Amino acid sequence: MPNIIEIADFHAPELDPFARLTEAQLMNRFDPANAMFIAESPKVICRALDAGCVPVSILAERKLIAGEGLEAIERCGDVPVYTAPMDILTQITGYKLTRGLLCAMRRPPLPTPEQVLKNARRVAILEEVMNPTNVGAIFRSAAALGMDAVLLTPGSSDPLYRRSARVSMGTVFQIPWTFLPHNWLEVLKAQGFETAAMALSDDSVSVEDPKLKAIEKLAIVLGTEGDGLAESTVTACDHTVKIPMYHGVDSLNVAAASAVAFWELRAR
Repeated sequence: MPNIIEIADFHAPELDPFARLTEAQLMNRFDPANAMFIAESPKVICRALDAGCVPVSILAERKLIAGEGLEAIERCGDVPVYTAPMDILTQITGYKLTRGLLCAMRRPPLPTPEQVLKNARRVAILEEVMNPTNVGAIFRSAAALGMDAVLLTPGSSDPLYRRSARVSMGTVFQIPWTFLPHNWLEVLKAQGFETAAMALSDDSVSVEDPKLKAIEKLAIVLGTEGDGLAESTVTACDHTVKIPMYHGVDSLNVAAASAVAFWELRAR
């Protein structure tokens, strides 16, 4: 049976992970064993549980406890399920925009880049992609369109940020990922990967080029919103790749571009 606990006060400390701790505080770099993230919505929570993530507590709108959220809540065992009147819950920033069910979970340890790359043929590299919505959308495309893993440079947004995980529809728990060191191009080369920088330049080849599709192990490198990839990154990559554009459009949003590139360059 779910361990239902009524909360009458917005300032109750039990609500801190949901209401007052920032994403950085939840991440808790100084105490990784107690670091947490917030999974939002029944689907995302269930996919996190499928991946072995450990629940700590739940915050639920009353009507979801015996309804849409029941499966996720029951799968969390006897962790406390906090619930409150809607006027209390709506004091939590953004609560009206949620699916009414939040779960605080322990952050799992990240694998090394070498572990993620070991059996992969197609991977996405995110260089300084800082918008959580874009990160989540890229993960969803990567999982759906044939990528074996996603790796991020240190300046990228964390895939377990609440918005990223929600936008990804929980695919951040289905596709392997980790953060890269600063010498990430050397790491990829050591694992036998060729690199394809998604960038507009005079020597860019079309994403439809059959030579790219024939590469055994390919890393598709995507850059930050607005500025794209660093020039030094483009220069250091093995290939520079563009998506042909029409009607005077010069580029796509990084999340949209990722979907096109992943589909075209997936392993055959």
